[in-house]
Amino acid sequence: MTYLDHAATTPLRASAREAWLAASEEVGNPSSLHAAGRRARAIVEDARERIAAALGADAAEVILTSGGTEADNLAVMGIHRGRCAEDPSRRTLAVSAVEHHAVLDPARWLADRGEAELVEVPVDAAGTLDLAALAVAVGPATSLVSVMWANNEAGTVQPLADVVEAARAQGVPVHADAVQAVPYLDVHLHRSGLDALTVSAHKVGGPVGVGALLARRGLPLVPVLHGGGQQRSVRSGTLDAPGAAAFAAALDDAVAERSAERARLERLRARLLDGVRAHVPEATVSGPADPAHRLPGIVHLVVPGARAESVLFLLDAAGIAASSGSACTAGVVQSSHVAMAMGWSADDAACTLRLSLGRTSTDEDVAAVLAALPDAVARARAAAGR
Repeated sequence: MTYLDHAATTPLRASAREAWLAASEEVGNPSSLHAAGRRARAIVEDARERIAAALGADAAEVILTSGGTEADNLAVMGIHRGRCAEDPSRRTLAVSAVEHHAVLDPARWLADRGEAELVEVPVDAAGTLDLAALAVAVGPATSLVSVMWANNEAGTVQPLADVVEAARAQGVPVHADAVQAVPYLDVHLHRSGLDALTVSAHKVGGPVGVGALLARRGLPLVPVLHGGGQQRSVRSGTLDAPGAAAFAAALDDAVAERSAERARLERLRARLLDGVRAHVPEATVSGPADPAHRLPGIVHLVVPGARAESVLFLLDAAGIAASSGSACTAGVVQSSHVAMAMGWSADDAACTLRLSLGRTSTDEDVAAVLAALPDAVARARAAAGR
């Protein structure tokens, strides 16, 4: 199989597997006071310290979760409700129009329930946040701004420094979903000026089902899950010691490889784009052209007349795994909200293709997709009468 869906999930690293297996030999609830519990707790706290060190935070600021979705929900709902509890006039929640559904859906849910006034800040044709529109959206009534560090479909890197500056002038905290950014960008909580950020293990070669919300001390945060209050009385649930250990191991490797991997993927991406432009001229490459403003491994294409589900089925039959965007909506025929926010029509937004490279990608993988893609697109367009 040629795997070109690293933005959806990445292969498990050997270091993560070994860390998980070693930690799983220990028996004990990390919240128990006996010796077995203390040993399990030591594994968790070691992992927490390593995650914090890798991402520019203090260990106490790392709240372990079941993944990026839970962390995003905790950030959006928890910070908004915490801020409203401090000041009921702060009811406006501002998020970018291209957020992952893990941010968009809880924000819309709060608005639907009458708990928030939601502003979805627009983006330009490259998927970059409209800073002028953000400035209008942020004011004395704003509870939170949430803008993802890098987009999971188009690969667009957002101008977070400008976002933080605009929000800070109004005393508004900023959260960023950094799930896609961690393997390739300098994700550092304290240097970024962010108040909270979300990370996920399986996007850096760790296991599925582990993530974290990094939240600065003093940030008002109302729990979304209720129970034992194991983490700062904010996140309840028995701590997953093997998962935390595997996450820390994968993250250490991903951070160490960042610079070299970014350069390698830029080279592969350039070769892939040259081939697409030569053999699939009807495809439009979406997202920023400047490497400084996009992730190195994502190629986002719009191929009018070639429905995404048809192209993906044909590629899969040729042994190539790709995606039309977020895996969370895979299998559901609908237009990409990211593509539509970037100005594409609903019809064209249903014809998006995301080819995402990662650490196991090779020149042979690029050659394989270039050999299969032209025929897949032609057959998909023919089936649609184009």
